[in-house]
Amino acid sequence: MGMTVGDVASLAGISIRALHHYDRLGLLSPSERSDAGYRLYTDENLATLQQVLFYRELGFSLEDIREVINDPEFDRFEALVSQRRLLAEKAEHLAHMIDAIDKAIDGAQKGITMNKEEMFEVFGDFDPSEHEKEAEERWGETDAYQESARRSARYSKEDWARFKAESDQINTDTAALMDAGVPATDPRAMDLAEQARLQIDTWFYPCSHEMHVNLAEMYIADPRFTATYETIHEGMALYWHDAIIANAQR
Repeated sequence: MGMTVGDVASLAGISIRALHHYDRLGLLSPSERSDAGYRLYTDENLATLQQVLFYRELGFSLEDIREVINDPEFDRFEALVSQRRLLAEKAEHLAHMIDAIDKAIDGAQKGITMNKEEMFEVFGDFDPSEHEKEAEERWGETDAYQESARRSARYSKEDWARFKAESDQINTDTAALMDAGVPATDPRAMDLAEQARLQIDTWFYPCSHEMHVNLAEMYIADPRFTATYETIHEGMALYWHDAIIANAQR
């Protein structure tokens, strides 16, 4: 017997809205109907959903997942083997992150000062200082830049790890809204935009709504900013821009 959308949502730990969104995208559609006309998910549908969730955990966009699983040459067994390898690599990376954070905590407790290389090694390939010289040339005379430099100079590795965790959570929540088909003008999207504005205000410099709007324009005007968000979720740069604008206007 097939399962209703509510049963599947409860089983998989996702929302009914997300399942409806997957259906609209042609990513996962119930294959059967009950005598009363309700759409039902088969075992094969559940296997497909498992694939979707595995790929989502690995950071794939829904569009990419649809392309992969709808490929005539798609092989579920090979996909599982590949997913296991990728997840193992991710687990190893997270283990290194945890170890680095533990060292940062220990250093903070003992009052150990870190050099710049140690400060950013926790991020792996992510280096917040990568465009530091350009930023100084473009905004070095502004009060915002000087305040940001003053604050960030005293941050420990633990502080940067906490900042990155906050940022990752905002990005994850934003991607979830996009996957659920929530428009950028929805209060939930605007709330995330406000959370991001306050994060900047707390960590770096006073960030008014007007200044946040200026940043939003850069997210779609500067290819590097755009690429950063597009890596997280296709279309996120524009979505984030629109959510910030809407938040500033409400």
